[in-house]
Formats: sequence, structure tokens, C-alpha cells
Amino acid sequence: MIKVENLTKAFGPNLAVNNVSFSVARGEVLGFLGPNGAGKSTSMRMITGFIPPTAGSITVGGYDVVETPIPAKRLMGYLPENAPGYADMTVRGFLHFIAELRGLKGGARRAAVNRAVELCFLDAVLYQTIDTLSKGYKHRTCLAQALIHDPDVLILDEPTDGLDPNQKHEVRNLIKRMGANKAIVFSTHILEEVEAVCSRVIIIDRGRIVANGTPAELKARSETAGAVHLRARGPSAVLHERLSRVPGAARVEIISESQNGVEARVYPAPSATATLTRSVAELAAREGWQLDEIHTEEGRLDEVFRTITLPDTVKAAA
Repeated sequence: MIKVENLTKAFGPNLAVNNVSFSVARGEVLGFLGPNGAGKSTSMRMITGFIPPTAGSITVGGYDVVETPIPAKRLMGYLPENAPGYADMTVRGFLHFIAELRGLKGGARRAAVNRAVELCFLDAVLYQTIDTLSKGYKHRTCLAQALIHDPDVLILDEPTDGLDPNQKHEVRNLIKRMGANKAIVFSTHILEEVEAVCSRVIIIDRGRIVANGTPAELKARSETAGAVHLRARGPSAVLHERLSRVPGAARVEIISESQNGVEARVYPAPSATATLTRSVAELAAREGWQLDEIHTEEGRLDEVFRTITLPDTVKAAA
């Protein structure tokens, strides 16, 4: 549904987006991650035709966004950052106006507005003017206009920005449901949203794609992926020494020590991930340690994100 090839955007001498390529299929929810200023919003604005690219091509549903923008834009719903709207319009009036712009008339327009209001939980503010809404309701109103024509493609820039925890949960569930039969791209800084909603993740940094994969694939790149986390009773020096000799253990870290026991992490050698937990459990049984907890860690997306996107000078200092 979305195909981006060698996309580049220059603002004077600065490359905001530098030779980016990716595609998004129907039924796929793509999380677009990156630090502030990485090029996420600029990329999304180009995909929607809001700004032209300096180089490269974008097609949506087979239509070139630059050469044939109208049929491409008919397929898209766009929630830009900052959730713009007409301040003096009521929520209902604004949504009817957007539906009319989308070519919906009569009963079809009323049905589309009602559906968007229900999806975005706007009944309580339907007759308020947009300038009187809270930040969360303004954002939900703008999300409703993106959904009003039931588009095949959704481009959502920070869709949960300004929402309270309950609203965020509702919007995440909505995106996940719609992702079954639409192509969705959304940017976020909330990594738990990525794990909860996305089928694939792209990390962009300084205008370039630096990672592309499923959440599980990215978490597997974490240093802690496959490590064995345990809490046991016994002296930390003894535990450290014995655990260091477990087959497949690359190194051992004592996380904490208290009267309740020692918390430790055993990092696996590259070829030992599958067997390390069993080896540690067997050692504990042989040594007679009381194990209060043992589990294999799956890795952390925030750790991978930081490792990939930290400036080179910071990495060198670390």
C-alpha cells in the first residue's frame, strides 16, 4: 500500500531525510521511532503530500504522491502533529465539514461522522467549539477527521499525544483493530505502544533508517536478550564464582544483595542462549541454593533504541 524509495528531503544544506526506503503492506502497523529531529515528521509529511521530496519516490495504493496526488490522498487519512483544527467550529460541524471535503453526502456523511465520533469517544464534546477542548479532546477530534472516510492508509503522527492513560489505551486498541485491514504508519516516543500495537518497527536517526524489523527481532539485539535473571539465597561472592563457571555463561552481574538474597544476571555466550537457563537451574539444584526467581530475559526495546541512536561521542565516552 505504501512504497517509499530513496526518499530525501533537504532544507538548505541540511538533510532532514537521507535516502530512506521502506514499504508497508495492508494488514501491517509500522511504528516509526527516532529521537527528536530524526526526520520522522518530515518523512510522514512527504508521504501524505504535505511537502514535496527533494529526491526519491512515494507511491500509495499504486499512485505516485507527487505525480498523481489526488487519487493517492483519497486513500489516506492523516493525523499531523499538534492536531490542527478550526477553533471556532464545533466538533460536529468540523467533522461534517471534513466529511464533505472527502466527498461524502447525505446519509453517507451522517453515518461517517457518527462512526468517527463513536470510534474516538467524542459524544461528550460534540457541540463544543474546538478552542474550548482540552488537548486530549482536540487530538481525538483530529484523529476522527483522519478516520472519517474509512481510508485504506493511515499516517498518524504521535496519535496518543496529550491523552490520559485510559484514552491512550483506547486509541492503541483502535489502531490495533484497524491494522488488521489497513496499512498504518504511526510515530511515537512511547516504546510500550510499539510493543503493544506494531507488527514492524523502523528506527530513524539523523535522517537515515538504522533499524527495521519486528519488535521481537529488535529486542533480540538487546544486550540482555537471552540473559538469565535469578534471585537466590547465598553469599554473592560464591554465587558469582559458581555462576561464572556455568557452560555458556559469558559474564555474571550481581544486581543487588540484601538479607532477602542476591539478585544476579548471567549473560549468555552467542551459542548458549537456548540452554543457559537450564544450566543455571541445574547448578542451583546441585549447590542446594534456594531459588526465589529465575527467568530468561527477552531483551529491552529501550536499550536497543538508546544503543542505536546515541551520538557517537556519547557512545565513545560510555
